[in-house]
This record gives sequence, structure tokens and C-alpha cells, in this order.
Amino acid sequence: METGSMADSLLSGACVVFTLGMFSTGLSDLRHMQRTRSVDSVQFLPFLTTDVNNLGWLSYGVLKGDGTLIIVNAVGAVLQTLYILAYLHYCPQKAKVIQTKSTHRLSFSLTIATLLTSASWSLYGFRLRDLYIMVPNLPGILTSFIRLWLFWKYPPEQDKNYRLLQT
Repeated sequence: METGSMADSLLSGACVVFTLGMFSTGLSDLRHMQRTRSVDSVQFLPFLTTDVNNLGWLSYGVLKGDGTLIIVNAVGAVLQTLYILAYLHYCPQKAKVIQTKSTHRLSFSLTIATLLTSASWSLYGFRLRDLYIMVPNLPGILTSFIRLWLFWKYPPEQDKNYRLLQT
């Protein structure tokens, strides 16, 4: 096996593992919604944007004939749709939004998973010299660093507003 092909296979594998890992972080939100029968502290927007993103990338993967893109985004679209349906099932009619400086509404595991996934896909796109794969993943890297900064600035153990979220 030539070196470039081996590197491409390893990078493709890393993309698959990190992306499926990122999608699986929603399982903890799903379990939380089932256990509490509510959507308290679960964000809807990441499920929706990831689902739309998966469907777009799935279409691109089919057009390009890229098995890595097809497999990952088909699995992602199914999981994200499942998370959306569960969210809608447990969502109260009148949702209250508490404006706080609390990181308890952010998922640290999703932040790390998004950083690893976006970085690996950007490297995959860079390796293939495909800007259509590389560039759309750069915002994921940026927003992950912003969220990490928020976790640093507002650490959960020092979060005074957390009790408001539990009431």
C-alpha cells in the first residue's frame, strides 16, 4: 500500500470514528430526556443544524461517490432525526429561557467531539485538496474553541446560576 493511500485511509478512519463519536454524544441527551421526561438543559439547535448538515453532506457524498461521506452522514442523519423526534416528544408547550452565564446548558463532551470531528474533516479535505470538505468544517473548529473558552470562563463548579436551571 502506498504511503499517500495509507494516510488517506487513516485520516478517513479518524473522520468516521470522531464523527460517529460526536453523534453518539446525543445519546446522553436522549437518555436524560427519557429519564426526566423533559428537555430541561438539552439544546434543540445543535440537533437541527447537525441534521441539516448531515443531509447536505450526504447529498455531496452521493454526488462525489465518497463512501466515507455517505456512511457517516447517513448514520448521522438517522441519529439526529431520532434526537429531534425525542426532543419534540418531551418538549413542554411553554419553554422558559433563562438568560444566565451558565455552562450547564452546554455539553462539554459535544464540544470536544465537535472539535475533533471538525478538525479531522478539515484535515481530510486538506489532504484530498477538496475545499468543499475542508472549509465548511472550519466554523466547527472556531465554535468549539469559543465553547471551550466559555467553559474556562464559567466553570460548572463555580456556576452560581445552576440552581436556577434546576427549579
